[in-house]
Amino acid sequence: MTHSQPPGGPDRPAVLHSEPGAALRRCAAIETEKFATGHWGRAPLLSRAAELPNPAGFTDLLSPADADELLSRRGLRTPFLRIARNGELVPAARYTGGGGAGAEIGDQVLDERVLELYAGGATLVLQGLHRLWPPLTEFTRHLAADVGQPLQVNAYLTPPDSQGFATHYDTHDVFVLQVDGRKHWRIHAPVLADPLERQPWGGRADEVGAVADGTPALDVVLEPGDALYLPRGWLHSAQAQAESSLHLTVGVRALTRYTLVEELLALAAEDARLRAGLPFGLDVADPEAIEPVLTETVEALRDWLHRVEPAAVADRLRRRAWPASRPAPIRPLAQAAAVDTLDATARIALRDGLRCRLRADGDERVELLTFDRTISFPAQCAPALRTLLEARPVQVAQLPGLDDDADRLVLARRLLREAIAVPAAGPQRWRSPGGPAAS
Repeated sequence: MTHSQPPGGPDRPAVLHSEPGAALRRCAAIETEKFATGHWGRAPLLSRAAELPNPAGFTDLLSPADADELLSRRGLRTPFLRIARNGELVPAARYTGGGGAGAEIGDQVLDERVLELYAGGATLVLQGLHRLWPPLTEFTRHLAADVGQPLQVNAYLTPPDSQGFATHYDTHDVFVLQVDGRKHWRIHAPVLADPLERQPWGGRADEVGAVADGTPALDVVLEPGDALYLPRGWLHSAQAQAESSLHLTVGVRALTRYTLVEELLALAAEDARLRAGLPFGLDVADPEAIEPVLTETVEALRDWLHRVEPAAVADRLRRRAWPASRPAPIRPLAQAAAVDTLDATARIALRDGLRCRLRADGDERVELLTFDRTISFPAQCAPALRTLLEARPVQVAQLPGLDDDADRLVLARRLLREAIAVPAAGPQRWRSPGGPAAS
């Protein structure tokens, strides 16, 4: 099976980042250790294009021409596009409708309406591009591995001398990657350090406005190829300069200590003392009346917390965190064909970016935990599965612990069908019309 064009647009190869840390180095022009200790969750970091490793900037990830293709030729639907003007979101009905015969879905993006709004000064926000645009899918997966957190990517297209949103803060860390044009950023210190998702800036609009009127901590114009890291809570506003601007915002959906608290409280439902009802007739509005009940409840909770097993908390965190980051895409037709033609000389590898864990299930079974399911295998498959989880290609005939090639093929085919493993045939290659394959 061939592809009519590489994922980054016509005549452009896919963007691959195989070396650990390479994606992060495109976003932060300091050593990883210094970034982790001096900036991660603490302070902004401005990295100029000349300090970063890719002299071409970020147009390989998404260019203005790519954005035009998404807006006009890919059947884009809401909520993958938002439009903002004068700090307010434009109702989606203003720029969506049916796609014509055979595509009567009513929320498809209409390019002529987008043109009208953009030409009138509105900012276009392409959302969830880590799921839509292959170069960003690839880049985001590797950057997520570098920072150890799930990510999302939006693109902001702002017409000349325009500003999409007023000063605000995000409840997640961001990497801002300036792709095209120039944008003036004003950064202020937080009014609320480390805000949670349930603590958006709108609830502190007066404080945000007051701080925004003061001297910014960072006042800078981002040029093409520049990158800016902002921890959650830092106030910011951005305005395009004399030309239009395109930048990517990579949002880091990090877990917090409060996440641990939430999971601990969820587990606390197992304790009968904490499930007990309040006393009959209790006036819950009377502080003196609830004081003894509150004291008893706190003591019960403290006793429960001392008994909680870390494994139980880790299991809940796994089920919460792993689904937030999808593994590398697979090609269903090619994968099905590989199952049909597999033999003992073939090599398979763990699907790139797939987070999984092997655990015993009694004496006769083992379980493979993934981001979306638990798969059970006979215990004798454990050595072969451990070999696969080492994340290096392995020949089917070399899978250990099984009696013969027939058993190995049964296991390998199941792993391919379950999208746990993929054929290890080297880097993905994409063929452009009339040209050689590009890796």
